[in-house]
Amino acid sequence: MKIGVLLKQVPGSESKLRVNQDGNWVEEESLDFGINESDLYALEEALQIYEKNDSNGEVAVISMGPDRTPKVIREALAKGAHRGIHIVDTMPYETDPFFIASILAKIVQEAAFDLVLTGLQSEDLSTGQTGVIVGELCGMSTATLVMETELQNDKIRVKRELESGWFQWVTMRLPACITIQSGINQPRYASLRGIMGAKKKEIMIIPKADLIPSIGPLQAIDTIYIQKKDAHTQMLEGDTDEVVSKLVNIFKTDIKVL
Repeated sequence: MKIGVLLKQVPGSESKLRVNQDGNWVEEESLDFGINESDLYALEEALQIYEKNDSNGEVAVISMGPDRTPKVIREALAKGAHRGIHIVDTMPYETDPFFIASILAKIVQEAAFDLVLTGLQSEDLSTGQTGVIVGELCGMSTATLVMETELQNDKIRVKRELESGWFQWVTMRLPACITIQSGINQPRYASLRGIMGAKKKEIMIIPKADLIPSIGPLQAIDTIYIQKKDAHTQMLEGDTDEVVSKLVNIFKTDIKVL
């Protein structure tokens, strides 16, 4: 079975974000980058599917980003992936989910993957659309918010997380593209042997310009900003009934706990 995993390199959760002078992205010089959290679970699920089914295929990781991106690809290779594909992007980075998915879909179609896994959403843009669009563009069965997988010959059965604590089991034909919810498994650590072996594994370098689709981006980020929090004290005056009434109104309209 040939399994593809879409990975994204994102700023670490502990990184202190500062908006650049143009106001359209963050300053990257002081940031620590790593694999997007839900993509880690997608990678682990792909490796487990491969190992459980004693496949003769592969687990390939695909990531689009600048020259620093091979670091996360090597990490995935150290954990057990067989090869990597780096689509080289440069500033200003692509942010439109459809445009990004169109680029990734060309790689997925050329590789003829039986199964494509990606995280539910990225921690930086959080659109939650790319994986679904890739599956649609490639004519694959798709499912989102997947919490469990079960391979059944030419089909895959997945457990989807719904609202209010409900779940749904869906059986789909392969090839399929699914987006993985964080917590589906326990991502493994790379062993010393895996780290050494990753140095010998192939990372194919593909310029983004070679994959540009005919249709351009449909949306773009114009301005970003850091949310500012202002603290102030509000004095409630009046008798007991008036103060209680005002408190209830604040709880309902401002804090929204009632």
